[in-house]
Amino acid sequence: MKKYGFIVCALLAAACSKSGVEAPDNRPSGPQDVVEGELLVKFDPQVAGILDKILPATKSAPATRSGVVSVDEVLDLVNTYQIERVFPKNVKTEAKTRESGMHLWYVVRFDKEQPLAEVSKKLSALGEVQRVQYNRILKREKAKAVPFVEGRKASKAASFDDPLLQYQWDMVNTGEMFGDKSIAGADVQVLEAWEKCTGDPSIVVAVLDEGVDFFNPDLQPNMWVNPGESVYGGSEDEDGNGYAGDKYGYNFALDTGIITTNDSADSGHGSHVAGVIAAQNNNGYGMSSIAGGTPDAPGVKIMSCQIFSGDMVTSALVQLRAVKYAADNGAHILQCSWGYLSGAANEYNWGGQGYADDETWMYNSPLEKETFDYFIHNGGSPNGVLEGGIAIFAAGNEAAPMACYPGKYKDYVSVAATAADWTPSTYTNFSDGTTICAPGGDQNYYYDYTDEGYKRGERGSILSALPEHVSSSRFGYMEGTSMACPHVSGVVALGLSYAAKLRKHFTADEFKELLYASVTPAADIEKTWPTLKLYYDFATEIQYVPASLELSRAYKGKMGAGQVNAAKLLEAVEGAGRPMTFPNIYVAVGATTTVATAMYFKEGATGFTVQVDSEDVASAVYDSTTGRITFKGLSVGMTKAKVSADGDSFDFTITVRESTGDNGWL
Repeated sequence: MKKYGFIVCALLAAACSKSGVEAPDNRPSGPQDVVEGELLVKFDPQVAGILDKILPATKSAPATRSGVVSVDEVLDLVNTYQIERVFPKNVKTEAKTRESGMHLWYVVRFDKEQPLAEVSKKLSALGEVQRVQYNRILKREKAKAVPFVEGRKASKAASFDDPLLQYQWDMVNTGEMFGDKSIAGADVQVLEAWEKCTGDPSIVVAVLDEGVDFFNPDLQPNMWVNPGESVYGGSEDEDGNGYAGDKYGYNFALDTGIITTNDSADSGHGSHVAGVIAAQNNNGYGMSSIAGGTPDAPGVKIMSCQIFSGDMVTSALVQLRAVKYAADNGAHILQCSWGYLSGAANEYNWGGQGYADDETWMYNSPLEKETFDYFIHNGGSPNGVLEGGIAIFAAGNEAAPMACYPGKYKDYVSVAATAADWTPSTYTNFSDGTTICAPGGDQNYYYDYTDEGYKRGERGSILSALPEHVSSSRFGYMEGTSMACPHVSGVVALGLSYAAKLRKHFTADEFKELLYASVTPAADIEKTWPTLKLYYDFATEIQYVPASLELSRAYKGKMGAGQVNAAKLLEAVEGAGRPMTFPNIYVAVGATTTVATAMYFKEGATGFTVQVDSEDVASAVYDSTTGRITFKGLSVGMTKAKVSADGDSFDFTITVRESTGDNGWL
């Protein structure tokens, strides 16, 4: 929702070099909210062995001492009561965690009466400590949804039988909803794209937000399900990924596998975001989405990574655990409709400013940078459609000429918001760090002050899914770069779905370049802009003061590459990427692993055969019912193999070792 981009106090990470020279205080202005009595500490690799022996790698039993003498002397002085790894051990990805150095990060909890800066200084002076960072508090403004009521229609198009599609100008805009403030085609161009693809369940979008309402009939079919967990919200970590009961994702805010959406203070923001991406299409119910598929052809999956709940504040620690969880559990896209205060925000209106450049953000938030790096390098799959992950952020809602962090960082996608006539939304951040734009709505621009219009809720906002306690119909309106962001996530997910259908492989960087190259160009959008954009700042429900913006002067060339365009992206996918190849197989003696063949062979392929040169090393059995090949390690060694079907074939290698151990193959 507008101004939902979470206002976070950008703080100095009181980091020092190993020599103990304290870093300069470059913290931004404004309030400095942190979790008292907590620091995030990165230890030197030389003491990793000691830490591994003393400190448990799971969240179940935190310790009170590190085992490193000099460190424990400091911890004794500040009455430390808990120290644990920031990222609990995942048996399947521990090797990658260690390779990236993220196993060296710990959260240290101590007496809240101890001054954070002093404790940070003492720990930073130790040779065994690399970095120290405050655990920032992430705040958000109150988001308010407007429940759906029937009003003017955006389109007469009927691609699907979803009754609310005719109100979704962001999906299909025929220029009918807002008169001269609508332009036909000022949408995400998904109508033509749907002719080629409507989504694919192999593509996973991690939604870091409030919880996603998986009881909503439009969302439930496309919720991600963890195959390693059988009990929703159970107390046992069945798959060893560090989180118990995470069948549909994880509630990092409350540290439980139970996803919540029914707190009286929950706005429905997570469900609204998820609906834009993957509400099920053509089911005769509710809304349409960009990549939600149909009952006959399932769409992309939504992984609910809940970082907000009710009135609770959350922290960097909560956020970053969710980011790594998404990477470790196969997410391709990180959907982040939140961010810190922009470095160019009006200090009078917002009480301060955030980070102004990449260097300051990286210096002050080293763990944040490392964790997002981990996602963009380890999301997706090297054997699948996307190698690496794509992080997509809302640009922010302060009307500032700079996107907010983390989204402003050069490796991430940062989304500005537009209205139904291509014009920049009156609240959107823009310019520096903004890479693309998408429909986000604009209540001030379209507000109907007649009694009838007010009751109808016709505010030019985005219609999407909501929990039942927020809207009895389970649908309603929100606006903001928070709403623009999932339009880009949805289009990227649809593009990856089409790539999966064509069995093409991309790196994350390659696909981002394709995304930017396939937009409706900024120059084309700007040609349609009126000289002035009139909107309203209202003091009360009945009194308002008109205001205007000179668009070309303020925004020209500053809304990123252009507006996201699903049709052009899918067309670009056809001529790019590389054919997927069957992966090499690694398995332990006596263990099995399976591979789905659908990803590598044409749809409907038959006549599958699997040949293993050395049958004493490994066996391979194809199951026509599931479409999967099961490989079993028989003895230590390596053998060549071939899989064939309908004239297509792939050569690959099977490697069998004595044991994979907890750290995988590395």
